Amino acid sequence: MDQPTPRADLARTLALAVARVAEETRGSDVRILDLRGLTPVFDYFVIATGSSRRQMHAMADEIEATVKRELRDRKRGGEGYEEGRWIVLDYGNVLVHLFDAESREYWDLEHLWGDAKQVPVPAAGASAR
Repeated sequence: MDQPTPRADLARTLALAVARVAEETRGSDVRILDLRGLTPVFDYFVIATGSSRRQMHAMADEIEATVKRELRDRKRGGEGYEEGRWIVLDYGNVLVHLFDAESREYWDLEHLWGDAKQVPVPAAGASAR
């Protein structure tokens, strides 16, 4: 009964790809939260911390380019790019949160969604497929 659906497989592939890119672009403390079963709105959150506004922009830009190129998907929306303290990229069933350190600590999404399972993030250089 707990078999993953094709949509969930695609969402997991997307979340893993985003986490890989966040790691490759020097994001720190990259986490994937599995929200299936907790909310019907999203399947996964990918959360990462950036060291500067410029680096967060680089992460966001590379995530968008990689998802478009490798998975042929596009973001549905986004917020916070100009401010650069908390950038949100909405891919429908996967929501990407790129924080500066202060904002990540303040909003503490891992605690807020504490019932979510954490998906292991592959080591840098490992394939997400």
